[in-house]
Amino acid sequence: MKKESVLKALAELESKSKKRKFEQSVELIVNLSGIDSRKPDQQVDLKVELPHSTGKGEGKALLFAQSKPFIDAVKEDFARVIPADEIPKLKKKDVQDILSYDVLLAEGPVMIPVGKYLGQELAPKGKLPKPVEPEPGKVRVELKKMKSLVRITNRKGKGVPILQVMVGKESMKPEELAENIVRVYSEVEKALPKQKQNIKSVFVKKTMSPAVRVQ
Repeated sequence: MKKESVLKALAELESKSKKRKFEQSVELIVNLSGIDSRKPDQQVDLKVELPHSTGKGEGKALLFAQSKPFIDAVKEDFARVIPADEIPKLKKKDVQDILSYDVLLAEGPVMIPVGKYLGQELAPKGKLPKPVEPEPGKVRVELKKMKSLVRITNRKGKGVPILQVMVGKESMKPEELAENIVRVYSEVEKALPKQKQNIKSVFVKKTMSPAVRVQ
């Protein structure tokens, strides 16, 4: 998918959209062909980091830390915080829960017990945490990236051959929306069994607007 084609479709969308009393979302719709989402090997379930934040990320973050002042300062920013002294006590169910998180961060020195007790489970799944300094400001910068994480799936519903995902808001620049759309399309194409052959058509729309075809 070419960025120029997306920009052209977005310009057409803008001309066909009525102004609303609220800020509308911009959505990408991908109609699939030759896909049965009831079959596990044909299911799409991706989490994609967009170039430009939509402000509504799907990310879930976990922190391993040892400094109590640091933990107290950032614990509200994380779905779960695991103190260093609890790492050796973690059970198999805890490890499975840890693997469900999208973002794993660890205070620098805590990487040692994480590697010792959890490395065999986390490393093969690409889930080793990213080391961070115990500075709340810097950690929140990392967490901000989660706001650009979107989930794309056809697991919901009963075999409906469609993917629909929010790619931004109407207040965003067309260039930003286009770059988000190209990123989503690229990741979806790679995830499909026959890639581009499984994509029937692609549309963009706002919350309360007609859909405009991109390709």
